[in-house]
Amino acid sequence: MNGSGRSYEVVRRGYRWQVPATYNIAADVCDARDPGALAMVHEHHEGAVREVYWGELQALSSQAANLLAGLGVGKGDRVAVVLPPTPEAAALFFGTWKLGAILLSMSVLYGDEGIAHRLRDSEPKVLVTDAANAPRFEGVEGPRLVVLEPSLLAGESDRAATAATSSEDPAQLYYTSGTTGLAKGIVHAHRYVLAHNEFELCHEVEEGERFHGMGEWAWAAGIAPLLGPWRLGAIQLVYQREGGFDPHKQLDFLSRREASNVFATPTAIRSMMAISDARERYPQRFRVVCSAGEPLNPEAIRWFRDQYGVTVLDYYGLTESYPLCGNFPWMEVREGSMGKPMPGWDVAILDEDENPVAQGERGEICLRARSNPHYPLGYWNQPEASEEAFGGEWFHSKDAASIDEDGYVWYEGRADDVIIAAGYRIGPFEVESICLEHPAVAEAAAVASPDERRGSVVKAFVVLNEGQEPREDLAEELKAFVRERLSAYAYPRRVEFVDSLPKTLTGKIRRIELRERER
Repeated sequence: MNGSGRSYEVVRRGYRWQVPATYNIAADVCDARDPGALAMVHEHHEGAVREVYWGELQALSSQAANLLAGLGVGKGDRVAVVLPPTPEAAALFFGTWKLGAILLSMSVLYGDEGIAHRLRDSEPKVLVTDAANAPRFEGVEGPRLVVLEPSLLAGESDRAATAATSSEDPAQLYYTSGTTGLAKGIVHAHRYVLAHNEFELCHEVEEGERFHGMGEWAWAAGIAPLLGPWRLGAIQLVYQREGGFDPHKQLDFLSRREASNVFATPTAIRSMMAISDARERYPQRFRVVCSAGEPLNPEAIRWFRDQYGVTVLDYYGLTESYPLCGNFPWMEVREGSMGKPMPGWDVAILDEDENPVAQGERGEICLRARSNPHYPLGYWNQPEASEEAFGGEWFHSKDAASIDEDGYVWYEGRADDVIIAAGYRIGPFEVESICLEHPAVAEAAAVASPDERRGSVVKAFVVLNEGQEPREDLAEELKAFVRERLSAYAYPRRVEFVDSLPKTLTGKIRRIELRERER
């Protein structure tokens, strides 16, 4: 127990889910708010700033519901949205749920084929986009194309009833990031929002504080940090950027808008590490900063603490269900660990026969089926795959981890990412984390590379920091650096310098692409 008076074991033992039979996301997150309270501060990259109160957002959401209803959208229909993060986009989310329809939000950064696959698979009744993206959808068959302009919602009534949906009714359709094969749709019920207790336990969101989430409003790590803090009374700080992520602009925005609670991504934090004087250039009021999406390397945690005096709390989950594990402000943080299983989540590290592995041994992170409100309804239109993934006693994450003597979970890569070299089993994440501690390295990915004598050896693909040049002596220096800090068998015997690493749109490294390249 620490100064907050909380104990992990006490919190976990006492945690209970309360899921009403009738539940609607829009009713809980939007309709129930005080109309006079500030909901959002929206800043456009060109400088325009807009303060949005809940009364305005409630009216916009009703106008959105009426617009969609007039287009024939009803319960169970899919509504596809391709919009930047604006108040109107959030209103369309709520409007969709008010009708009992299913939301499919897609990023404007998605490629045309990625969007086309999702549209073909989900068969939405309506596709809502803006004028800038509308030309991408000319000639698209299937959904009714709606171009959202300022006057469009204004023509609708600002009064609309919210459907009395069951907590089990489908509400959200997410697609996996597609590290292998075509992305699969994952259907979540309205109740899934109730399971995001990371905002209660990790972020400890306070009424009226300023929250910012860096994730796109197109996947779970973007929409959950929008809805979860709103449920707890936070004010959302939204930055509508143009193009890719710019760490200078991001930190400047957070500084000017006085963000106290932040959800970041590991990719974003690692890109900030190139700013050696971040604290002086962009002073902050951070109280809590959390990260998820992929494991956060210890070096990134140390950099953030050195700059801002805040220890980033890493938590873990998947599009199917998250957060499974987390770090908390009231518990010791062990850098590089994803923390402990979240209270209310029945998580175990299991072997291939679904038996718990011994302390320190590598196993698979598994979630007991139907043990919490986030459990998905299944994969969209894939009953066999749904039964295979979600029909048994345990959901298998395909992520490998070990658990230490104090119950901390340590990520060891995807279950199929393990590198077997000369009989040793090596997790890529620990190799990558040590590589990142070298001052010349910006990013790294470790994979198995075929070797006649050893079967496989560890190979590191390395992106260098600005001002560094690929050199043979630097490669040798990096090999020695990892060997000295890790082990004589797990260091990269091969190093290749690259300009960038292949990633999914959510910023996860596509190691499978690098492995196939090596083969």
